[in-house]
Parts: sequence; C-alpha cells; structure tokens
Amino acid sequence: MSDIFAHRSGTLAALVGLSLLGGCVDVPHPFRHDGSGAQPPTARLAVPVSTASGTDEAGTQAWQHAMVEAMLAQSVPAMGQPVKPGDWWLKMTTTAQDGTVIPTYAVMTPKGEERGHMSGAAVPAAQWQAADGQAETRSAQEVAPGVAELLTGIQAAQMQKDPNSLKNRPAHVYFAGVQGAPGDGDHALARAFTAAFPDAHEDLRHTATGADYTVRCTVVLNDAVTTTSTTPQQHIVLTWKVLDAQGNEAGAATQIHDIAAHSLDSRWGDVAVAAADEAAGAVRQIITRYSGRENAPLAADGTLPTPGSAPAPASAVSASPAAPAQP
Repeated sequence: MSDIFAHRSGTLAALVGLSLLGGCVDVPHPFRHDGSGAQPPTARLAVPVSTASGTDEAGTQAWQHAMVEAMLAQSVPAMGQPVKPGDWWLKMTTTAQDGTVIPTYAVMTPKGEERGHMSGAAVPAAQWQAADGQAETRSAQEVAPGVAELLTGIQAAQMQKDPNSLKNRPAHVYFAGVQGAPGDGDHALARAFTAAFPDAHEDLRHTATGADYTVRCTVVLNDAVTTTSTTPQQHIVLTWKVLDAQGNEAGAATQIHDIAAHSLDSRWGDVAVAAADEAAGAVRQIITRYSGRENAPLAADGTLPTPGSAPAPASAVSASPAAPAQP
C-alpha cells in the first residue's frame, strides 16, 4: 500500500491509496499461450497414478489425489488422469534407501523427456506403506510449492529462448481510456496515464489489435457514508483493470479515498497526474507478475537453486506476455 499526495489550487489535498487486486501473486502459468504464434501446450498438468514399486494400489491412488489437490492449491491446473498426447505431466516415483522411501517428482514434457525434478523427504518404509495414505499426502503437500517453482522456471526458460516473449520485447498495451470521472477527469486521467506509462518494458498501442494487454479505468463517485469530517464528503474509487490478449483479467489496481464533496467537479489538475503516475507503476507490476517476464529460468540440470544460493540470472527484460512455447 502506498500513498500519494496531490495538491490542487492551493487548498485541495487528495490522498489516493493504491491497492492491487489479483495479478500480483507469483503463481506459475506454465500453460498460458504467449501470443507468439507458437503452438501452446495443453492447459493442464496431468498427474497419472504412480507405478512406483513399494507403494500399493491404495497408496498410489491416495498419492495421486493428494498431489492434484496440492498443485491446485498452488494455482497449477493439475488433473488426475492418464497422460494424453500433448500433456505436460508429473512423474512420481520412489527409491528405497536404508529402510526409507524417497519420493521423487519429475516434470515431463509431452515428448516424455524430463525437464525438472526434485525429491521429497525420506519417509520410513513402514509409514509409506501404511494403509492410511498419510505419508503420501504429507509428501505431496510438502513438495507442491517446489513443483510449482519448477514449472515457473520451465516457463521462464522457454520465454528466454522465444524472441517474441516478454523477456525479449516490450509489452504492447492498448489503453481503452477512463470512464465515469466527474469534471474533466476522464480526459485528464487518460492524458496523464498515457504520458506516465510507456517505458523500456511497455509501449502503448492505438488499437486493441495485436496488443498483449488492455488497460481501462473506471471511476465511481458516491456520497461518503462514514466520515469523521465536519464538511460534506464524497467517496471516490478508481479501478485500473488489466486484461490479457485473451480477455482474461490479469489484475486490477484500485485507488480509494474520501474527498471534499464536489471538489473534483471541474478540473482535476495535479490530482490526475499523481493518480495516473501511481496507477502506471501498478499496471507495470501486474503485467510483470502475470507474464512471468522477470522469473528466473530453471537451470539446465532441471533442479531448483539450493536455499541461500544465488538464482540463475534472468535475461534482460524488455517486456510482454508469454508462456512456454511448445518444446
């Protein structure tokens, strides 16, 4: 949360609080098409029943179910099903070692090639083979964040190789304007946003055709219901919504405050500049988080960095939406 203070006509002080809604949580999108023209992968991660030795049928079923639930909790579109043509999938195996079972999880490409892997904590063999399936469930829950990180790294590595991904070019953004503001707010906010938004990672397009993202702002003004002010107040909400090329909401930023009643009925002036400047930064953040353009590529050996070690350097970002190209 950040605040901006804007001053207008020497008397109006407008405090605009910015909050980000959606699009600002780092979740993997390994199957989202990037608009690059490459054939996108199917939009799911298949989790077939494991054929690992040392795990009975009930155990493998419990393991599959727990893994699907754990991946869904990580916002990964996982499905418990046999592998189908075109599927990315999760291969779950075990290794026996000194009276324990070590579960291993490998992300497989549609060609059946391993792209990333990690091992879970060793489990006493008796616990792993118990009929209650608790060991399998616990292992799935523990490794799910790591598997999601593998998928994020795989997506980033594919983006890095794709010259049309947002790691290698600016994001093309269509600004659809502002609606609902009193006074000259629609025009003033639009003009200020258009001036503040473009940078090395984003450019503005005049039409939605070919745009990676669309941004539009709506303004809602109501009489303030609850206020400590002794003068009449109004409640104003600016919502800057970001949509991807497919029309899915990538995120939204809101600016909310109570203002002196009718203080924005004519000219917005510096209030529009301050609001648009902060909104521009929020929209850039949404695009960065949603596209994954700043995520670090997975190492060539398919393993995650050791905790505390420096992550693999990401390529220089010149921004736009993307997802892994079909390997």
